[in-house]
Amino acid sequence: MPAEKSWLRRRIEKSLSNALWRAYKTVRVDPDRFLMELRAGYGLPVSSFAGMYSLDPPVLDSVAERIIHGSMKLAAAEGAGFGFGGLLTIIPDFSILAGITLRTIQKLSLVYGFEFNTDEEMAELWIAAASAAGVDLGRDLLEKSVVNRFIPRIIQRIAAKASAEFVEKWAGRMIPVVSSVIGATLNYYFVRGWGERAHAHFRAKYLVQRDRMLLDAVPVARSMT
Repeated sequence: MPAEKSWLRRRIEKSLSNALWRAYKTVRVDPDRFLMELRAGYGLPVSSFAGMYSLDPPVLDSVAERIIHGSMKLAAAEGAGFGFGGLLTIIPDFSILAGITLRTIQKLSLVYGFEFNTDEEMAELWIAAASAAGVDLGRDLLEKSVVNRFIPRIIQRIAAKASAEFVEKWAGRMIPVVSSVIGATLNYYFVRGWGERAHAHFRAKYLVQRDRMLLDAVPVARSMT
């Protein structure tokens, strides 16, 4: 049994790493379209993501919670559908789940005013993903300026961390049909956990940045009086 579990974990770690890498290459929220969605769907009175810093934090928190909840329901539906196949469908399930999770993190980043247009911003996005996965980056942060080395390493760290959780909690996925309910439940709570931790990460950064901007605005206001 230990050998079988070890094999399963290695398989899941590799599959999850590949899924995250594919998601990194192909899954990207369109900032302009999402900004329109924030204005029309959520009623945020902003014309750019810089405008997020003029809004009260509870307003953004409410939007972030709705985004996370929507992603949780989507992930549950996806897990229920692929769950009917048991272990045979766990690999495509990882790919879609990785895409849902990364899009959620990207949206949370934008909600709090952090875009990801440059290599540095993209590195910060993956730092948030690592935080959401419960990965302590430590010395890896020293290489964040070298994106082509930093992001693959972070993806591998995330996959290694998450694979242990999958092996422990997803044993029921080996049973077809019954695994549909299990897959829906686990996907639901997986996205909730990652979403909440990413939310906390971006919110903390937002508050620091907002306070800094307010302090910078004080001398300017004084000079105008």
